[in-house]
Amino acid sequence: MSLIRSERTAAGILLGAAVLGLVLANTPIGPALLGLQETHAGPAALHLDLSVGHWISDGLLAIFFFIVAVELRHELTVGELDSLHKALHPAIAAVFGVLVPAGIYLAFTAGSGFEEGWPIPTATDIAFALGVLAIFGRGLPKRIRVFLLALAVLDDLIAIIIIAVFFTADPNFLDLGLAAVTTTAFGLLSRLLRGGMRAPIAVLMVLLAILTWALVHDSGVHATIAGVALGLVMSRAPARKTTHALEPWSNGVVLPLFAFSAALVVIPAVPIDQLSPAFWGIFVALPVGKFIGITFGGWLGGKVGPKSSRPKTGIASTLAVAALGGVGFTVSLLMNELAFRSSATVRDEGTIAVLLGSAIAIVAGSIAVALLARRNRRRHPHGGGVHPYGGASGGPHGGVSL
Repeated sequence: MSLIRSERTAAGILLGAAVLGLVLANTPIGPALLGLQETHAGPAALHLDLSVGHWISDGLLAIFFFIVAVELRHELTVGELDSLHKALHPAIAAVFGVLVPAGIYLAFTAGSGFEEGWPIPTATDIAFALGVLAIFGRGLPKRIRVFLLALAVLDDLIAIIIIAVFFTADPNFLDLGLAAVTTTAFGLLSRLLRGGMRAPIAVLMVLLAILTWALVHDSGVHATIAGVALGLVMSRAPARKTTHALEPWSNGVVLPLFAFSAALVVIPAVPIDQLSPAFWGIFVALPVGKFIGITFGGWLGGKVGPKSSRPKTGIASTLAVAALGGVGFTVSLLMNELAFRSSATVRDEGTIAVLLGSAIAIVAGSIAVALLARRNRRRHPHGGGVHPYGGASGGPHGGVSL
């Protein structure tokens, strides 16, 4: 289990699953896999007759978002973002890391009818970013990893808001109200886990979590938001224990299955000049837009506040983090599915664009981090730097997030 908690391993499994899905989709067994992905299962009476693909993206991915929410709350309360002073620098970088790629995407797609895909290139995949940092960043100061983690956590928060606000149509407020009740009950019960009768309480909480997910799904809000809500209300100590137990499953099963399913795309047999503006918008905005936005935001954030409290992250470190910020992957693939659910062709092109754009960012980020680490080792030949990751784990709870 400790191996699967490793940032390096998690990133490798995720990348391997995506590559495998893309390759198999373009082999003779591709049609069978695509057919399986569209196979429906579940109780229709409860409005849960979903395809296998939707069970993965709407159901299993809620587990991942639960872990993200727990980590987000930890960072905002007792972690690296527990004060305005700490949060301001990565927050400004994160905001510009969303605004610039969204603007670049809209510039490519203006008047094309594909403008709704603007959120796709705004996400940073922390699993890959921290994985690259762990592989190539030996000897880097800890503050670089802290900046990257804080930036990605705030990026997660923005992504959650975007999914909740921009990908919800005609919500059912009765279902949302009932979901709020079950979520509140879940949070209250989690505070009783420290006493006796833990097993019955845990079983009841699992049933409430499933009910909450079903209500949110039926409400019209994307069902992964249920995982976010449950993670935010769960008592801190039980939440950390739960995420510790779930992280190997998230890293080894949930995220790879989603990456495999999302990348199960037949490469469009069209000339490059006939690819949609959405493809080019995503392809350019992810590696270029995130790099420009995070670099500018990081520079601007470093100028805010009293000099004594300003971050000591230099321009070279900011550039390396900005390069890694262009690895969109997981949430970008999810947003691509949500934005272009009515157009399979554009959705497939968007998937290819996310994979290619993220691949460019992975290469650029790897080179930038390796050069920065080598320079730091030369300056501090006796171990002046700090290993970029604490043990085999990723975030404060031992795993990786978005």
